[in-house]
Amino acid sequence: MSNITVSEAPAENKMGVMPVNRLLFSMSMPMILSMLVQALYNIVDSIFVAQIGETALAAVSLAFPVQNLIIAVSVGTGVGVNALLSRSLGEKNQETANLAAVNGIFVFFLSYLLFAVFGFFFARMYFTVQTSNPEIIEQGTIYLSVCSIFSFGIFLEIALERIMQSTGRTIYNMITQGLGAIINIILDPILIFGLFGFPRMGILGAAVATVIGQIIAMLLLLYFNIRKNSDVNLNMRRFRPDTAIIAEIYRVGLPSIIMQSISSVMTFGVNKILLLFSETAVSVFGIYFKLQSFIFMPVFGLNNAMVPIVAYNYGAARKDRIMKTIRSSVTAAVAIMLAGLAIFQIFPEQLLYLFDASEHMMGIGVPALRIISLSFLFAGYCIVIGSVFQALGNGVYSLITSAARQLVCILPAAWLFASVFGLHAVWYAFPLAEIISVILTTLLFRRIYQKKIQLL
Repeated sequence: MSNITVSEAPAENKMGVMPVNRLLFSMSMPMILSMLVQALYNIVDSIFVAQIGETALAAVSLAFPVQNLIIAVSVGTGVGVNALLSRSLGEKNQETANLAAVNGIFVFFLSYLLFAVFGFFFARMYFTVQTSNPEIIEQGTIYLSVCSIFSFGIFLEIALERIMQSTGRTIYNMITQGLGAIINIILDPILIFGLFGFPRMGILGAAVATVIGQIIAMLLLLYFNIRKNSDVNLNMRRFRPDTAIIAEIYRVGLPSIIMQSISSVMTFGVNKILLLFSETAVSVFGIYFKLQSFIFMPVFGLNNAMVPIVAYNYGAARKDRIMKTIRSSVTAAVAIMLAGLAIFQIFPEQLLYLFDASEHMMGIGVPALRIISLSFLFAGYCIVIGSVFQALGNGVYSLITSAARQLVCILPAAWLFASVFGLHAVWYAFPLAEIISVILTTLLFRRIYQKKIQLL
């Protein structure tokens, strides 16, 4: 074990005593609000990039799988840290909680180094294997290199967010995520179009605005964790890696990393299928991902609050609080997704107009948004239950459902539909995959309930 000062165990954390619905609401609302701001940034960023030109929008869309992979590794690692830290606090094991936090920061930094190397040496190669359009290759390489080389901001930001979430202090995450996104939104037009005396940087400006916002959010979270988080000691002066703690982090976190990385593989594969038809189809798919983030981000914010509550009460052997948290989370997630479905069905033209869509893009995009959004009917339930698996230490179950949905179903179905019926049919692969995911998720939840929850 590393020689980290162990403080006295704090009084009972609110995750073990506050009424569940009020607890879930108080912890999730700051996260939901901050993630809505982040989703707004994602949309505004692409709106500005679209004004550079459709090739720039296509370049950013093709870069998305790598950016998503960065998020997958950081969030997946955070799941492992979150589950171990929250469970340790529930068990009143302060030493393990401290070790989970500092070893988590260590492995986050190692993960960043891998993506920095990719950004330096392999960003251009990544684009050349997807397209022969020199403009897309050049713009994409610039954008992705900056986002990868300076990704330490997003890695450490997420690491520090997860530590805050594990101790129930989500209000600080709302402040930092919101501020980071607002800085991005402000800097985007200034740096892209050269306002207020700044040079016109184009797509480079979009990348620079992104990493500046991430780094500022990271620094603010570091301050909050040191000054405001009394449940965890982040003193790393005498830190030495603890292999047992790191192994436990990855036991839960690695399946989550793989699960979320599968999304990058799926997006890369779907982009390759869409490029058989046109670069505009790729842009439409990229626009969909930006727009759907405004629906999914609140659900992810809800999840980020739910995971430590479930993990804490599992450590404390409180079956009643676990089940009430799950039921309330599923109900809220389904309601959010139904609202999103209504928006995509009623206003697809208005959504695409935000991105300066041409008539050709409208012809592809309107049916695409309506068809893909049918998957929202089932996605809320699957997202919440998948996070329950992680909170209970069964990340492999989440991996199974994600792989089945995205690799076993979406990619083969998208390729088959494209080959037989054409571009318009590709989008039906998404709701089909979500139906399969509902069935599999329900079966696995019944299994984990019988093996873990019911025995408490």
